[in-house]
Amino acid sequence: MPVIPVIVYPPDEDGGRRVRADGEILGRAYSLRDVAEFLRRAGVEDADETWVETSGLLEWRGGGPRAWGQ
Repeated sequence: MPVIPVIVYPPDEDGGRRVRADGEILGRAYSLRDVAEFLRRAGVEDADETWVETSGLLEWRGGGPRAWGQ
């Protein structure tokens, strides 16, 4: 499994969070499932919701994996 820098940005006004991996914006996630799907498309085959929530490889800004807006 490749190790790529992944940043999940703070929730925006709609509750979405930008996801960036290896310097590229992968999309706007509204759940752990979305983050996992973006990472699978980027080549992280083992990414699922549990992996996303517990992996130390993701940098969560503006709240952890359970912060999805108001």
